[in-house]
Amino acid sequence: MSRSACLIFNPVAGQGNPESELAQIRSILEPEINLDIQLTTKEVGADELAAEAVKRGVEAIIASGGDGTLSAAAEAVIGTDIKFGIISRGTANAFANALGIPDTIPGACEVILQGLTRTIDAANCNGRPMVLLAGIGFEADAVEAADRESKNRLGVMAYILAGLKELRQLESFDVEIETDDKIVKTTASAVTVANAAPPTSILAQGSAGIIVDDGLLDMTIVAPATKTAAIATAIHLFQTASSGNGAERDDVGYMRAKQFKITTNPPQKVVIDGEVMEAGPVEIRCLPKAIQIFVPTVDEPEPMEKLEGLPNLVIEEK
Repeated sequence: MSRSACLIFNPVAGQGNPESELAQIRSILEPEINLDIQLTTKEVGADELAAEAVKRGVEAIIASGGDGTLSAAAEAVIGTDIKFGIISRGTANAFANALGIPDTIPGACEVILQGLTRTIDAANCNGRPMVLLAGIGFEADAVEAADRESKNRLGVMAYILAGLKELRQLESFDVEIETDDKIVKTTASAVTVANAAPPTSILAQGSAGIIVDDGLLDMTIVAPATKTAAIATAIHLFQTASSGNGAERDDVGYMRAKQFKITTNPPQKVVIDGEVMEAGPVEIRCLPKAIQIFVPTVDEPEPMEKLEGLPNLVIEEK
């Protein structure tokens, strides 16, 4: 047996039977990989277990749980040569879907066994690591509104219902966005900065194609004037994400940059990889080629930039 890995398993993730799911993972992987199995607890999270595994100098870390577990474990391997595998067992499984990794146990295990890796970017957002995305405004409010009981009972529908609830009290805010070469000022209801995001994260899909290893972050600005327009915009973003074409509505803008400084008025809460943070300015920068992750081959389109049509738009070149 030539391969080894630390398996970090969250026993309270998802809606399945954790004992049978762990047994299934072991039955598939252990014939070829020597597993050091570590279970998360209320006291010890995936971040701590992964950090300890990194200190031990493990060959690979495999995380199994929801997006929170996967992102927490991934933070520990940023900037190392340790390979990272994921077996999604959560509600949304955004991490897996963003990288084209199956969200079934057999499918995810097969990707790990194949051994193909891709070195993807990560990011630093307000001093903390980020693998997926940061959402400001509407998305942060919707994620906060989707409580654990609803997610356990309804699955991904919990996020959809929470979003519809927040839609009833949709509010706009002024935002100033600074990049290396320009300052953009506009009015928005949601601003999303993505390093990686699945098509189902529609508020990140302005460009309809996020490249996870280009050294750049993808920003989508959504600025519907009414609740009716917000629904139409959501449908449009879902359709463009599915087709791979960039959004064409005037109330959607998008661009790419190595880093963003985002200031809102009034201050808006921010959600970073599913965790809601306090309101305040957001500074986020890309960490190129930061994580070696087991993935299948995925073809991705080249996103563009579009800002024209956004309300109260001012662009100052630097």
